[in-house]
Amino acid sequence: MTEDPDKDRGRIGHRWARTRDRLRDWPAADFAYRIVVGVIGLALLAVGLIAIPYPGPGWAIVFLGLAVLATEFRVWRRLLKYVRRRYDAVMGWFRRQHVAVQGIGTAFAVAVMVASLWMLGVFGWTAKLVGCEWAWLKSPIGLGAK
Repeated sequence: MTEDPDKDRGRIGHRWARTRDRLRDWPAADFAYRIVVGVIGLALLAVGLIAIPYPGPGWAIVFLGLAVLATEFRVWRRLLKYVRRRYDAVMGWFRRQHVAVQGIGTAFAVAVMVASLWMLGVFGWTAKLVGCEWAWLKSPIGLGAK
């Protein structure tokens, strides 16, 4: 490693590109590699989509999953560009809105988060841990603690 981190990054990227090019020479290895990239990318994308309504890095995980898929699949590369443009446009629009509109948007996001946690049985399960047996805390679809 050198003193210049950008130079090291370039070397690592170049080394990875050479390794990837060698894999392309073997159809079975190339196919297996693309399967692994697809599985990892789709898993990250699924986790990110599930995590969007909750506090934390939901959208970052979505973009990470799309980026992993985009390394090997052209359709995912196009989708990543489209989603990134749409996300930036929507967030730019949201930031330009009056504080009341931003408050309503935030309240809606919190309501979606609370409703999904209730549907998943998190409130009923947590209440049962502390000895509270309120029926309205239980999931209406039967998930969580019984």
